[in-house]
Amino acid sequence: MISPRIDRHTKIILQGISGRAGRLHSRLMREYGTNLVGGVAPPKQDIHDINGIPLYPDCASAVAATGAAVSVALVGAYDLLDAMKEAVAAGIKMIVTPTEGMPVHDALQAKRLTQEAGVLWIGGSTPGMAIAEEVKLGFLPDVSLKSGHLGLMSKSGTLSYESGFRLAQHGVGTSVWIGVGGDPVKGARYSDLVPFYAADAQTHALLIIGEIGGHDEEDFAAALIAQKFSKPVFALIAGRTAPEGVAMGHAGALTYGSHGGYAAKRTALVAAGVTVFDSLNAMVDGVAKHML
Repeated sequence: MISPRIDRHTKIILQGISGRAGRLHSRLMREYGTNLVGGVAPPKQDIHDINGIPLYPDCASAVAATGAAVSVALVGAYDLLDAMKEAVAAGIKMIVTPTEGMPVHDALQAKRLTQEAGVLWIGGSTPGMAIAEEVKLGFLPDVSLKSGHLGLMSKSGTLSYESGFRLAQHGVGTSVWIGVGGDPVKGARYSDLVPFYAADAQTHALLIIGEIGGHDEEDFAAALIAQKFSKPVFALIAGRTAPEGVAMGHAGALTYGSHGGYAAKRTALVAAGVTVFDSLNAMVDGVAKHML
């Protein structure tokens, strides 16, 4: 797997830069320090840049001109597969897709496409990723980003923002923050990223912000055991009191009977040596006590 550790020098393009979200977040990402070297958008007369970022008609042109290897795709759910195909064909090695609700059939194609091409796909429905005080891709709020040694992975955007903010207020910063995404079919999952965090010298401990639905947390627990992961691991699982058969927040947060339920996730994580917290306050206090 391609390493998600990037920095302020990494060359990044943004697909869909001319849309409302693209215009807003290209500015916010660049203000943070992200090295956005190009935007992909349909050509319009006399418009050559957005927020000072040069425009290109397609990914191939953008990559050829800039040497970029990373793309953020801020396009509609039904256009996302085509955007990802274009990026992969152009030689992009990491794609971040914040868009929620990519059709499942398209997402399955995207997963196969990126796996076969050796491309790291972060998403769908991801809040993004960040190396705090270096670079951010996506929607992560600046106030939640403080450089440190806690690896953070999350499905939930909002809960992870609050967690990052409160931890930062306690003096705890993050090494590599990755939003794996909340859609039922996604690219990199918690379990896929375990080898990276095990090897990353800047990561001294790992926190996952999980939620009910699917079996990502159970697979993560199995990966920790298989990897013989030696760093401390913490978890907060949202949805402990959620009713069965109701999607909570987005499509991936759905339980039927014991499948995808809080108890099964907690049991698997505890068996793998993970410290599981039952509330945000307890998690912040516990992680801060350990890290400081």
